[in-house]
Formats: sequence, structure tokens, C-alpha cells
Amino acid sequence: MKKRILQIILLLMSGITFTASAQLRPAGTADSSSVNKKNETAIDSSQIFSVRLFQQMVLKNHPIVRQAVLLSAAARADFMQALGKFDPLLESTFDRKEFGNTDYYANWSNQLKVPLWLAGADLKVGYDHFTGENVNPQYITPEQGLSSVGISIPIGQGFVIDARRNVLRQSKIMMRYAEAERIKQILSVWYAAVSDYWNWYLAFTEYVLLKEGVDLATTRFVALRGQTMIGDKPPIDTIEARITVQDREIQLAKLSIELSNRRLILSNHLWDSAFSPLELPDAAIPEHPDENKLKPESEQVDTLVHFASAQHPDLLMLRARAARLEVERSYRRELLKPRLNLTGSLITARDRFGAFNPHYYDLAWRNYKFGVDFSLPLFLRAERGKLRAVKIQQDQLDLDLQQTDREIRNEIITSYNTLLAYRDQLEIQVASIGYQQQLLDAEQQKYALGESTLFLINSRETKLIDMKIKRAEMIAGYQKSLAKLYYNAGTR
Repeated sequence: MKKRILQIILLLMSGITFTASAQLRPAGTADSSSVNKKNETAIDSSQIFSVRLFQQMVLKNHPIVRQAVLLSAAARADFMQALGKFDPLLESTFDRKEFGNTDYYANWSNQLKVPLWLAGADLKVGYDHFTGENVNPQYITPEQGLSSVGISIPIGQGFVIDARRNVLRQSKIMMRYAEAERIKQILSVWYAAVSDYWNWYLAFTEYVLLKEGVDLATTRFVALRGQTMIGDKPPIDTIEARITVQDREIQLAKLSIELSNRRLILSNHLWDSAFSPLELPDAAIPEHPDENKLKPESEQVDTLVHFASAQHPDLLMLRARAARLEVERSYRRELLKPRLNLTGSLITARDRFGAFNPHYYDLAWRNYKFGVDFSLPLFLRAERGKLRAVKIQQDQLDLDLQQTDREIRNEIITSYNTLLAYRDQLEIQVASIGYQQQLLDAEQQKYALGESTLFLINSRETKLIDMKIKRAEMIAGYQKSLAKLYYNAGTR
């Protein structure tokens, strides 16, 4: 009789301890009512934060994505700056000196210079009016001044390509480079974001599974405590059930912190259109992929390999650099030629149309100015050295392009092989979960008949929960590997 009373006292004390532990829950864990509420909302499809919606928000509002757009804008600004070297230039200068009632000179010079793309020539239209007692005779003009129209052409160096055409062509190529860099930056942002999404999915699934384990252990403990009090079960089963509840509550507390951290990390990628950060709601739940659809297609890898060879941002950037170096090489080769510039202008004293002007002062082939400018470094050391440096850079870039192309191909194949491995493992894991569930059901039936122990039931139930968590890890790993596959291929 005394032994029976002692058993009842121990059971009452364990019940009080269980109630106190439920009230003094660690910070960061949800109480039973909040968790039950979360489980109720988990089945509400309106609370699902899908990958598609997440992708739309990231690609539309993420600051790094918006920053990537500025790369193309900056490249277009550089191109416009280079194009400005072909803008027409209007120049005008005026100098005058008068001293001691003597008009020394009054010089007024005007010129409109129009750069031409063809042959690096410059079209020039000018008007000069030089008068005074001390003006150099070769510059003296008639009273009405002299008008001229002419052209300057580089026959040697600068005929095929000159500095301004070199800069313009390279800036145009760099627009392609900036576009590839923009795509690469966006892909990097999305890959990091989708990886954080599936980490959040894994933490959420682990929390839900372990919460179910806590609920099952709690229900079992309450039932065993009642059966023990009436003498149907031994007290040791109640103690073991209580230990199982406490152990799972500790794990649940850790997972609650992990889930909160994963939610915060995912919130780093959420912004609104006003550049304000957003927080992922506590009620939001991740989408659960269909396990039967997690099967990569055999044709997918070949398509991605061909796409990457033609459109991968890294390869596009290297090819743009190669095209830029080819333009630079053409320019450096052009600098090896002697500089021979021809300048010619037809001049006239006519200052306006319709006015009388003697024919010998009018616009004609006999009224002209002509000049030749020639120079040539005797050894061309600087030019030959720069050309050699450009050739070395091209050779290095060709090797880099080959290596990068090979690495990209192998990374795509490696990611695809990882997907296949996850697919096979997931199929086995799903079947194993079914078998483990059968073992648990059988063990519970044996326990009801008195042929098993609570320890075996807890062990099989814990094993089942661990196997379901492992399945969630495989699903998250598959999704992250799929994202990596597309990232390695240069697409999303």
C-alpha cells in the first residue's frame, strides 16, 4: 500500500514539472497555442510564399539588381563621351592692339571643324579678318576678309584608325561587356537569394516535423500517466515518456531560433519599390515541392551546355575584352606608320552671296592653301613595345577563355550529376519512410498487446522523424543544386 501511494506521488510531481516546463518556455520558442495556430495556417494556401513570387520581388526591387542596371547606363554614358569627339567644333579668336594712335593689328579668326569618320578626315570652314599696320604680310586679308573651305586628311598614320575612332569602337564594345556584367550580377543575387529560400524551407520543415514529435510525445505522456495512476502501466514508462518530451522540447527550442534566423536572412532580399526593406511575416510558409516532379530531364544538360557556350556572362565578358584588344592592336599597328597629314583649303574674298567679287578673288582652284606634315620616329621602340604588350594580353586572354569555357562545361555536368544523385536518394528515402512508418505502427500494436516497450516506440518514432528531416534536406539540396545548375549555365 505504501509503495502504491509513493507511485502516485511521483506521478503527480512529474505532472507538475511537465506543466511548469511548458510555462517557462525558452525565449524564441512558441507556446502550444501559437504553434497550433501556425499549424492551422500552414494548410492555408494564402500564406504560402512561393518561389515565383519571391523571384519577382527580388528581380524587381533588390538594390543590387537595380545597381546592376546602372552598369549598362554607365557604359552608354562612356560611349556618348567617346562619340563627343566627333562633334562639330566652332572656334573663334579675336586679338587687337592699339597704342599711340597706331593700330598695330586687329585679328579675327573663325573656324568650324567637322570631324569625319571616313579616313579620319576633318572638314574645315573658316573666315579670317586680319588688318593693321603690324600684321604679318602672309596673314593680311582684304577689307572684307577671307573665307575658306577645306579638308585635312591623314594619308599615313590615322588613315585606317586613329585615337578617336579607337576610343569609340572600344567604348561600343564595352557596352556589351557591361551588359554581360549586369546579367552576371543579377544571376549572383538570385542564386544567393534562392539558396536562402530553400534553407528557410528546410528550417521550417524541421520545425514542423519536430513540433509534431513533441505533440505526439506529450499526448503519449499524458495517456501513460493516466494509465499508470490506475495501475495499467508501470511508472518507468511514464518517466521515459517524460524524458522524451523534454528532449524533443530542447531540440524544438533550438530549431525555433534557427527558423527565426533563416527568416531574417531571407528578409535581406525583400525590398519594396520605394527602397524600403521588408520583413518576412511570421505566418508565411514556404512552398512544398512535389517529390514526383523532382526529376531532371536528360536533354536539359545538353541544352544548357550549348546555351552557356554562347551566352554565359563570363564568356561574353572575355569575348568583349578580346574584341577590345583586337581594336587596340589595330590602333597600335597603325601607329607604326609614318605620320603624313595633307591639309588643303580653297579661299575667297567673297563675304556674302550675291555681292560683286573679282573673279581672281573668287572661289577657284587657283586660290588655295596647301600643307604637308610629316614625321617618323627612327626606331619606333615605344610603338613596337606597346604592340607587343597587346599581343601578349591577347594570348593570355585566349588561354583564359579556353580554361573558363572548359570549367563552365564541367560545372554544368557536375551540377547535373548532383541532381541525379539527389533524385535517386530521394526515391530511396521516400520508400524507407514508408517502411519505417509500418515498423512504428507494428510496434505500437505490439505495445498495446504488452509485447513491446515504450523505448522501442520512441526509438522508431525518433527514427521516423529523422528520416523525414533527411527527406527535407534532400529536397532542399535538390532545389539548391538545380539553382546552381542554371547559375553555372549563366541563366536562371
